[in-house]
Order: sequence, then C-alpha cells, then structure tokens
Amino acid sequence: MANPNAPYGLRPLAYQSGAAYNGAVKVYYVSPSYGTAIYVGDPVTTVTATADAAGIPAVTLATAGAGNYLLGPMVGIANNAGQLVTTLLQSSPAYLPASTGGYIYVADDPFLLYGIQENSNPSALAVTASSRNVALNAGSGGSTITALSSWQIDSNTLGTSASQLRLIQPLQVQGNTPGTTYTQWLVKVLQAQLNNTTGT
Repeated sequence: MANPNAPYGLRPLAYQSGAAYNGAVKVYYVSPSYGTAIYVGDPVTTVTATADAAGIPAVTLATAGAGNYLLGPMVGIANNAGQLVTTLLQSSPAYLPASTGGYIYVADDPFLLYGIQENSNPSALAVTASSRNVALNAGSGGSTITALSSWQIDSNTLGTSASQLRLIQPLQVQGNTPGTTYTQWLVKVLQAQLNNTTGT
C-alpha cells in the first residue's frame, strides 16, 4: 500500500541514547526584516554575529544540500523572548509568517533523531538504504493550514558524501510502508551546527 504524500519536515522523536524526546527546546530570534515564513519542522540555522538586544541568536531557514549545516527544526512559536517556559498566543498562527519577526522554539540538540518523509524523486528509496547518507529538499513551502513544513529527504542524493542526514531505518509506525513512495525515515543530522567546531 502506498504511503500518503504528507511532508512535515524534521520531527524530533528520540535521542541517540534511546531515551524518548522530552520536548526540550531553546528560544531563537527571527528578525522582522527576514522575508521568508518559517513552518513547524523547517530546519533553521543561526546568522553569524546577529542577535536581538538580549543576545538571543538570530536564525533563518537552513539551506538544503550537502555541506550546509543545520541547527535543528522549528517546533513552535514563543511569545516571550528569553523565557524557557512560555505560552502560545491563541490569536497567533502556529507558524511564523514572512517579515513579521519574533521568537521561535528550536529543537537544537545535536544528538536528537528525527522522523522525516522522503520525496521519492526520481524513485522511492529501497529498504536497504538504511545507514547511508542523504541531503534535504526544501519542497514548495509550508502549509498555512497545518503550519507544517514541506522539507523532505532528497531521495536523489542517496550516498552523497559529507551530506546532511544519515538514514537510520524506516520509521516503524503504522501506515508507513518501507520501499514505496513517500516512506518516512528515522534520521540523524550529520551536519549539526552545534557540533561544528569552526563556529559557523
């Protein structure tokens, strides 16, 4: 049975140790001058030497493709800068619209594992793709209805050296059929920004 085409970007699921993801996040800043919307599951990256007045680092969307580092995915909107425990505004969208600025929650632990859908272009990844490397594809933009990301695994980059993700295995969840189009995978971020010793 074919899998539905329903991308959601990177979704934190567990730590490499086997511990369940406990919802830990950090707050990051998006400048009002940033002209691109950020959706739940979109990977972001910090902007070098840029922060708000309190020193909270600024982020923008990451860049898809081998060699580009990722901080982690946006998992929600924060309405109080600098507070580790904040509440969402009921009137606010669950994504950050373009050119609005604000504060977002990012799951930035470099030892997290994520769920993500493959784009199956030009074909679906075989189940034997486990333990190989792939890059990301940004898709066509997130959904203003679901607030979810369109980012996916770029199936055409399988085996690319120095790539962004390592395929761990197909996600073992009901309704996910490995080896067919739009399979969901468990992945590790290889090019995690907080593990980059050059500080960029």
